[in-house]
Amino acid sequence: MTTQLVKWGNSQGIRIPKGMMEEAGIQLNEALNIAVIDGKIVIERISRHYTLEERAAAYGGTLGPYEEFDWGEPVGKEVW
Repeated sequence: MTTQLVKWGNSQGIRIPKGMMEEAGIQLNEALNIAVIDGKIVIERISRHYTLEERAAAYGGTLGPYEEFDWGEPVGKEVW
């Protein structure tokens, strides 16, 4: 099948025919993983949703606990 890369707002997009989406088991608004492997663009379904903690751990980070931060006295029309 042939398709075309088109401008879509500030990005680019590719239209995927409904039959091809059904064959791949992909639904509208489903989260997908996209990667370049050996010069080819590969799109895969994400098998599960990762929590924020799991995502941070994958990059060597941690989440909280955070201490309260003092931004100082209000300046201007802020409401605290």
